Amino acid sequence: MPDFARNVSQTIFTVLNPSNRDQSALANRQRVYDDAGRAAVWGLGVNLLLVVIKLVGGIATGSAALIADAVNSIGDVASALAVRGALYIAQRDEDEDHPYGHTKAESIAGLSVALIVAFSAGVLALETFDRLGHALKPIAMSAAVVAAICAFIKEILFRYTRRVAGELRSASLNATALDHRSDAIGSAVVSLALLGSPMLGAAAVYVDPLAAIFVCAYLIYVGLKMFTSIAAELMDQQADKETIERIRQVASNVDAVAEVEKLRVRKSGLEFFAEIHVQVDGHLTVSEGHRIGHKVKDRLMTEIPRLRDVHIHIEPHGDVE
Repeated sequence: MPDFARNVSQTIFTVLNPSNRDQSALANRQRVYDDAGRAAVWGLGVNLLLVVIKLVGGIATGSAALIADAVNSIGDVASALAVRGALYIAQRDEDEDHPYGHTKAESIAGLSVALIVAFSAGVLALETFDRLGHALKPIAMSAAVVAAICAFIKEILFRYTRRVAGELRSASLNATALDHRSDAIGSAVVSLALLGSPMLGAAAVYVDPLAAIFVCAYLIYVGLKMFTSIAAELMDQQADKETIERIRQVASNVDAVAEVEKLRVRKSGLEFFAEIHVQVDGHLTVSEGHRIGHKVKDRLMTEIPRLRDVHIHIEPHGDVE
């Protein structure tokens, strides 16, 4: 009986050296990080501009909501820097201390964004509640115009970042996009509230702080939602169905592969790690099984550039005596 048949399950190899990959696949992988980095840089630049606009507008008009929004934008600047740095680290190759690479740096950055959003919103809400206990002054209507401009800019940035995040399935960019949307909604609420405040008479002075509290509550909700989603990714949750079926299809189309028995895929940052069990003729030798395994590996790594590593097991197909 051939040696292969005596080994019900034989681990063939693990792909860890990116230099063995097809150059076009490597170029596609690099393009993913370039696109993500570009989106992070745009977010950084726009948020720096908004910090200045909101701070100047908030101080000039005395609007607590605008100042709260400015502090949130400062957090956005810090988040954008964290995401950009994480993307740089995530694309580094494997080393002795990190045999699986550094891809989770991108997810960790996304988790940091979520925590910063929720924490800063909580602090601002407490400060605004405290302000309600003191004498309040009417807010200049120019604050509503500033808030409306900021909402428009943030909505454009949200749509751009969400598109890139969707294409790349990036946890950190998705978190950043949701943060942009929450900022846009918050600024819009502040603008509408201030525009409508003259109709409230003496109660108009409460519109600004109440709008700020609403913004903070929404930011806390968004931050916790982002945290839950990214935490699931860091806990090696099974990848999305589309990616799993794509890997299964590519592996199944390799000559001599009878069936894909098991398939585990986890997302790590912008890339994926896969463990796949493929069944082949149980009467083949170990050498022949090894060759088939290499064909499966080569096909997967070439056709799915975002696969960072593939661990393949060869299983005998059917009854083997």
